[in-house]
This record gives sequence, C-alpha cells and structure tokens, in this order.
Amino acid sequence: MKIKGTSTRTGREFLIDQVIDAGGDDPWDGRPLQPDYAATLVEALKAAEAAGQQLEEALERVSDLEPGFVFQKESILGPLRDSMDRLENVRVG
Repeated sequence: MKIKGTSTRTGREFLIDQVIDAGGDDPWDGRPLQPDYAATLVEALKAAEAAGQQLEEALERVSDLEPGFVFQKESILGPLRDSMDRLENVRVG
C-alpha cells in the first residue's frame, strides 16, 4: 500500500515514502512538515505504511481462503476514516 498525502502549504500531492526519504520535509518546498517532531513524524509514517501493507496482505490472504463469511467493511474502514478525519481537522494551513 502506497499512502499519499497533500501538502497544506503547496497543495501538491506526494507519496509518504518521499517524506520519509526527505527526513520529514515537504518534497516540494523542502520545509519541514512538522518542525518540532520531524523524527517522530518519519517513524509514524513508516509505521503507517507498514501497517497498511500488512492489513492489505492479511485481507488478501483471508480472501484467498474463500471463508464462509464476509467482512463488515465499516468495521475496518470506520476507524480508519475516523483517524483520517482527525488528521484533516488538525491541519494548519
């Protein structure tokens, strides 16, 4: 899973990997995306990418087993949506 973000300063889209590679800086303007906690931001972004990949792979494995059930999508997407909404509400533009 490749997570994308959008800079609140430039409005430009980027891949999270670009921010990780840049040490927490915006890949377009080179300014820190979180000046006080850049290292913490990078670690959290790495964790988010890894967790997303693990979830995607686990769901694919379950699907390949053709189990006698289906997931309730909202039980997975709801908490993710809530976290995304929280992130959007703390944006500083």
